[in-house]
Amino acid sequence: MNASVRLSMSSLRAHKRRFAGTFLAVFLGVAFLAGTLVMGDTLRANFDTMFGDATSGTDAVVRSADAITTPGESQGVRQPVPTALLKTIDRVPGVAAAAPNIQGAGQLVGANGEAIGGKGPPTLAGNWITDPKLNPYRLAEGRTPARPGEVVINRGAADKGHLKIGDTTTLRTPDPVKVTIVGLATFGGEDGMAQVTFTGVTQSDAEKYLTARPGEATSIQVRAGPGVSQQSLVDRLTPVLPKGVEAITGQKSAQENTDMISSQFLTVFTTFLLVFSGIALLVATFSIHNTFAIVIAQRTRENALLRALGASRRQVTAATVAEASVVAVTASAAGLAGGIGIAAGLKMLFPAIGFPFPGGDLVIRTLSMTLPLAVGVIVCLGSALMPAVRAGRTAPLAALRETAVDQSGASPVRAVTGMALAALAIGATLTGVLISPSLLLAGLGAVLALVSFVVLGPVASSTAVRVLGSPLDRLRGVTGGLARRNALRSPRRTAATASALMIGVAVVSLFTVFGASLKATMDQTVSRSFAGDVAVSTPSFGAGGSGLSPQLAGAIGKLPEVSTAVGLGQGVAEVDGKGRALTVTNPTALARTFDLGTIHGSLTTLGTDGIAITTSEADRQHLTTGSKAQLAFTDGQKKTFTVRAVYGESELAGDYVITRAAWAPHRTQDSDSLVAVSFKHGVSTATGKAAVEKVAAHYGNPQVQTRHEYAQSSAGGIDMMLTLVYALLALAVLIALLGIANTLTLAIHERTRELGLLRAVGQTRSQLRAMVRWESILVAAFGTVGGLALGAFLGWVLVKASDGASDSAFAFAIPPLQLTVVALVGVAAGALAGLRPARRAARLDVLRAIATE
Repeated sequence: MNASVRLSMSSLRAHKRRFAGTFLAVFLGVAFLAGTLVMGDTLRANFDTMFGDATSGTDAVVRSADAITTPGESQGVRQPVPTALLKTIDRVPGVAAAAPNIQGAGQLVGANGEAIGGKGPPTLAGNWITDPKLNPYRLAEGRTPARPGEVVINRGAADKGHLKIGDTTTLRTPDPVKVTIVGLATFGGEDGMAQVTFTGVTQSDAEKYLTARPGEATSIQVRAGPGVSQQSLVDRLTPVLPKGVEAITGQKSAQENTDMISSQFLTVFTTFLLVFSGIALLVATFSIHNTFAIVIAQRTRENALLRALGASRRQVTAATVAEASVVAVTASAAGLAGGIGIAAGLKMLFPAIGFPFPGGDLVIRTLSMTLPLAVGVIVCLGSALMPAVRAGRTAPLAALRETAVDQSGASPVRAVTGMALAALAIGATLTGVLISPSLLLAGLGAVLALVSFVVLGPVASSTAVRVLGSPLDRLRGVTGGLARRNALRSPRRTAATASALMIGVAVVSLFTVFGASLKATMDQTVSRSFAGDVAVSTPSFGAGGSGLSPQLAGAIGKLPEVSTAVGLGQGVAEVDGKGRALTVTNPTALARTFDLGTIHGSLTTLGTDGIAITTSEADRQHLTTGSKAQLAFTDGQKKTFTVRAVYGESELAGDYVITRAAWAPHRTQDSDSLVAVSFKHGVSTATGKAAVEKVAAHYGNPQVQTRHEYAQSSAGGIDMMLTLVYALLALAVLIALLGIANTLTLAIHERTRELGLLRAVGQTRSQLRAMVRWESILVAAFGTVGGLALGAFLGWVLVKASDGASDSAFAFAIPPLQLTVVALVGVAAGALAGLRPARRAARLDVLRAIATE
């Protein structure tokens, strides 16, 4: 074994450049993985610290015990608690102070007239708590609000909206309220709670604009006296609280806030990055395997001589594994350092681009270091294992061969195996998405499709390279012909080199197709469901924003150009024990502005005790017109409703519809998410839209859009997602390019004598460079075409699987322009990867090259 180690160390020192690409591939994959884990740990710890500091003076929180959670929401909606409880709480021994906390949605308008935030994190407003220990916000500049209309805003919102103390602006609650800024605040030492905006108002303004009625608060913050622990304070408060009201420790409340951030953002954020780390490592696997396979093929005579001199198979295999181990450990260790650098860079970068994460030192946990190190070593060793076994099988007589160039082709067994896997993939996929909808079968089919593409690569590479390279003979003459023949020499090597790029392109194509399909689905949904002419809406991406004033629809409806204007509000209730989102609206106007499909019953007779539901929900709940359904609201009240209408469509109108009169007794802060407007006959869209915009300007100036514009903006988050996806996948494509460049460099090494002879018979340096570049382009083109085909197929699978798992109908769309750009980028990447090997080939000394054995 010692001899094997010495041999491998000697080989590594002699051929350092051969493993440069492998080192970089492992380094990049491990660095991205380690950076993601360190970033996640750091953000969680920093948010813990921020919330802990901000709420350090709150020892107990009194709130409603029950929450109603609707599907897709992690945080439930709780009913308010009466502020009259303050008298009871103040009398409890050990209570030093208590204050109501009234919170709701409130969106500030910036100096430029545009709303601040609202595209993701919430925009909050609440009463400014005068007790500084109970208030999570700290006054940094100015003074506290003392009169109606005065506000304190967090410093981050002021910076983003270019607002300062003394400015007058609008606060959407959602009714527009004119406010004057008298102070700026911080949260836990930061300019805000991430991108959440906060506006602190007087208690009277909070009760007026943020609650349905005076005397209610979101919760009551309590501070303990000296010597009273948080748990002891909770134990003393619990017996005096009425039924349905609970007390929790301040520590638990802070932890819930951290968990909310974690579940809504951090977990999704880190999972997203981990997926791309996995893709990068998968791509690296192909590059690493290819490098070792070529190196072993080139060392056939060397390994054969070792066998002839008495080295055993195990010793030759062990020497190769030892080489891989050294590369794996050193590259992975360097990757850990790179990952820490990436995490530190991201932490500085995000605030600069508008993501003000909390400050604090990097948190480096043991798992965040050991896991990437282990993954990097396993990926590298696993990729090198088969070439190492192949090296050990080298026969001693191979030392008599004159060449060690890899001339491997595609075996019939590989072709049969690949076709069988492809047939299984198609069968499983079609069954999972068309015949018997199953995400498991669809996922299995997608994985089998990927495996079959890899297995069939060497089989398809010869034909693909001939077809893709056929124009080169006419366009580039002998140089193009030689490039095509070089790419055809080893179908297995060409396929292995292209596979890394194929996976990267496939994932890019998958997300491109899925994004285009989501946009087509949104356009289809609006076209099918929305019969109005214009829509007044809040931001569609994220949960932020304050909504629209419920008075806006009525004001628009009075315009002479308007036939119907209907506002869609939102509520929550438990329907027969399950949390459900309610659409609060005028059902008669809803039916005139939205296509609800076939309606059984009547939408005009809902009144205060009637409800309308979709056909799918009626089937799920076993309800029909005339059936009774019990609704439990957040205020603790339960009421039996009669199903008076069952309608077909649900995309925009929701699954449950009740009237505003039915919702009014149970509402908190009332708002609409959408106002749909239909114009009278003969009124042009431009004229009607201009009239609606004038009215909307008095209600906080929300967006007024045509049907097409509304569909486009509803899909606005998709473009943001795709931009991030493309940026992250650039790493996988970079690793694939390193693989192509490394393969070409190694190929030039084994063709040294051949290249010298070509130069000797008249080939110029520029022709030699062109030959190598075109070979690189052909390999990249093969990988790109395969990736586009695989990505489009996987995109179709994902769309159809989503269609089967959702009540909404998904549309499948292939964007030709975007996929053409992907194809051109893939080919251009091949040209880029061939630059360095081409220059190196052109610098070869002709006489030395000819003399090379």
